[in-house]
Amino acid sequence: MTDISNAQPRRLPEPAAMVTLIKPITWFPPMWAYLCGTVSSGVSPFSSIGLVLLGMFLAGPVVCGMSQAANDWCDRHVDAINEPYRPIPSGRIPGRWGLYIALAMSALSLLIGWQLGPWGFGATVLGVAAAWAYSAEPVRLKKSGWWGPGLVGLSYETLPWFTGAAVLAAGAPSIYVVVIALLYGIGAHGIMTLNDFKALEGDRKMGVNSLPVTLGPEKAAWVASIVMAVPQVVVIALLWLWDRPFHAAGVAAVLLAQFWAMSVMMKDPKGKAPWYNGVGVVLYVSGMMISAFAIRTLGAGA
Repeated sequence: MTDISNAQPRRLPEPAAMVTLIKPITWFPPMWAYLCGTVSSGVSPFSSIGLVLLGMFLAGPVVCGMSQAANDWCDRHVDAINEPYRPIPSGRIPGRWGLYIALAMSALSLLIGWQLGPWGFGATVLGVAAAWAYSAEPVRLKKSGWWGPGLVGLSYETLPWFTGAAVLAAGAPSIYVVVIALLYGIGAHGIMTLNDFKALEGDRKMGVNSLPVTLGPEKAAWVASIVMAVPQVVVIALLWLWDRPFHAAGVAAVLLAQFWAMSVMMKDPKGKAPWYNGVGVVLYVSGMMISAFAIRTLGAGA
């Protein structure tokens, strides 16, 4: 193994580390939610494909990427314990470059959001503010196992869904869109709680009171599962009441599959949480798109 103890510290970020910093794997949920919003708007996404693609780019690589950079900068001391090979604690992004990248991407987010009109820009301002409120002192809502995941869930699912619908419709979304988007954002609180399992030890040492820290892995997994499931049950009931029985059945089917995945996770919550985030989340977002198609004509008629 090469001895790097005497290696000179970097002055500029490593290009590959800059890509790692903004975590492309995390871009999918907000991009998908934005796409769900465009579908649910009642306007054909193909009629304004430029706005659809620009909005998805903004929601994923830009705003979500910025939030990841901001979080890694604010979490650099925790990551030095949990994951010392991450870009900032490893020195591949040296000095204050992590902060500079997050600030530059915040400005880029606002610039692109401006191109989406008043609804898109307003939502972008909220998204950027939420990202910094989650990670940065003195607010740092990440310290709370309730407020932190809740804010991220709403930012990852509800806000981009609402934005996609508002941008494409060039106006306020229907109440159907708002309610369904809000329910899926609330349910995403559970997904974010499961994501906290990987940082359990470092969070405990650094005073981050995530639910896995305060409740323990087993109880936190139960809470996460309930929080994910209940909003979907409400979605199923609403789709049935809104005369969308086949869509309601589709969401019910993916929820049943999630129950199976939850039963597997409960056998080893800490070990299986990452597995669930790969399997259960795919099922969760599938239900989102089914719901988006269900309400698109309801929204158009509102």
